[in-house]
Amino acid sequence: MNTAIINGVSIAYRDQGTGPAILFIHGHPFNQSMWDPQLAALTWKYRVITYDIRGYGASEVPTAEATTLETMASDINALLDHLNITKAVIAGLSMGGQIAMAFAEQYPERLSGLILAATFPQADTDEAIKTRRATADRFLQQGSALPGGEMIPKLIAPASLKRDPEIAVKVFTMIAHTPPAGAAAALRGRALRKDYTESLTRIAVPTLIIVGTEDSYIPLETAKQMHQSIPNSHLEIFEGIGHLPNLEATDRFNGILHSYLANLNPSQ
Repeated sequence: MNTAIINGVSIAYRDQGTGPAILFIHGHPFNQSMWDPQLAALTWKYRVITYDIRGYGASEVPTAEATTLETMASDINALLDHLNITKAVIAGLSMGGQIAMAFAEQYPERLSGLILAATFPQADTDEAIKTRRATADRFLQQGSALPGGEMIPKLIAPASLKRDPEIAVKVFTMIAHTPPAGAAAALRGRALRKDYTESLTRIAVPTLIIVGTEDSYIPLETAKQMHQSIPNSHLEIFEGIGHLPNLEATDRFNGILHSYLANLNPSQ
């Protein structure tokens, strides 16, 4: 694990392999270890970067009450500078996908490709804002394990839990180690986010969209609308899979990544 001061905050990251660069953004309330299966599968051919978002994992918890998507996108831009990477494929899941959308809008010249998994572009409704802020308060009052642990039945499809209960162990371990103040700041920041629906139409790089049919957070119709909005996009639907396709259906997820990346880099 490496660390670097990025925009004034200590960020923990891994940078492994050689070749075209792909950077993975984890979701809430996780850390970069959620991408372990992808790191293992890709580093023989690609330069793979994973990192802990500010306030998560081993990265520093900021003092700000809210961490906005724009701030998180700026961190990626600065991390790429630190690593001397001009362009990269940016891959994000859930909150990570929303950060990827913010990055695509702010720094389109740095994108060589985009992967949006189990995510949605719309801003929060008034009711969702209240819920997100209340959840932030719970993280601060109760710690991460209780409010985060309650998410597990919604994060992982029942069939996936039955097939491989260890997924729940890995997910809960990540959640339990999430700094409550970091998670709360990110939740408050997401409540402030803009709607990225219109900006999707301006994405100019090949984009891969991934969604599970049993995802409790992302309706299949939302993923289809994203596919229709992004000009050069491809939609992969994972039957029977929930909100964590990279962990619930690792082999298929990695195979799709390899195909997507090979089409981006045919000479590799």
